[in-house]
Amino acid sequence: MQKRKKQVIQIGATYIGTIVGAGFATGREIVEFFTIHGSAGFAGILISGFLFIFLGTKIMLLARKIGAETYESLNTYLFGDKFAASINLLMFVMLFGVTAVMLSGTGALFTEQLHLPFHAGILLTVLLCFIVMQRGMEGILWTNSVIVPIMILFSIIISVSMLFSPIEAPLIRTEDFTGSWRWMFSPFTYAAFNLTLAQAVLVPLSREAEDESIIRWGGFLGGLGLTFILLNSHFALYLVPQSVHYEIPVAEIISRLGIFVHLLFLLVVYGEIFTTLIGNLFGLVAPLKKSFKLSSNLILLLLMSGGYLISLFGYSSLLHYLYPLFGWVGLAYLLVITLKKDFK
Repeated sequence: MQKRKKQVIQIGATYIGTIVGAGFATGREIVEFFTIHGSAGFAGILISGFLFIFLGTKIMLLARKIGAETYESLNTYLFGDKFAASINLLMFVMLFGVTAVMLSGTGALFTEQLHLPFHAGILLTVLLCFIVMQRGMEGILWTNSVIVPIMILFSIIISVSMLFSPIEAPLIRTEDFTGSWRWMFSPFTYAAFNLTLAQAVLVPLSREAEDESIIRWGGFLGGLGLTFILLNSHFALYLVPQSVHYEIPVAEIISRLGIFVHLLFLLVVYGEIFTTLIGNLFGLVAPLKKSFKLSSNLILLLLMSGGYLISLFGYSSLLHYLYPLFGWVGLAYLLVITLKKDFK
């Protein structure tokens, strides 16, 4: 029984850690998809939460059912041999693009919050990636099991701190729902973007469970945790609208709680960026190693070098343009997963 509970928690935590990357943990991603829509963002998050629970679990169960080891195998099953190659190439580009955003996020964290050189954050991250990636999926499971519970704790701290602050804006504003219908599309593009990329980890993760019930509970726990963190972060950002102008808006809110809490939170944010980064790298290394017969470390070096060059465009700019674009692209994947009829 204890082993089963441990597996459920590990799957749930790894699912959360895979989704909660630079944009999510810093709040920048939440601003782009939800907070810009005001109070309608709360409804959008609930829609995304349902999609995370239902479709995230479905991806893992489907991968386990067909014995898929990588996202390439799953895409071949979903789209057929004719389209799989194009889908896998697109997946690779998306994973690589987000890897660059993750690296840029570490640089922004060091620059804006710690007043340290941009390149210091990136170089430290590259070094840690090489260390953790040597342990494969075991390293990813362990990292998420440590970082994710702390992230949830800070999410609670943020919300509680807001309850003791003067609330000037009403929590629900009718004009946010009727003024524009864009808020209705955001939860779908947001879930599509994240789930499309998350399959790089969710597919091999499905093989870590003893049976399907563990995957179902792990998927439910992970999706519920994501919804909880999203709601807490959006609640804080909605009540402190001036924070949305920062590259790391959530850190600006946390800084009000004192330097020690602020520094501890920055460490957690860095950890969350890192967990998504190694998840992406895990998904990128496998197909390249299979195709080019190169060593994992050499592939890692090439990927990190390329990601570093792209990261120089700036964290906010990369996230603002790449994430919504990838979201719309991911809708096709989300639709195929949803409509797959032979899944039980």
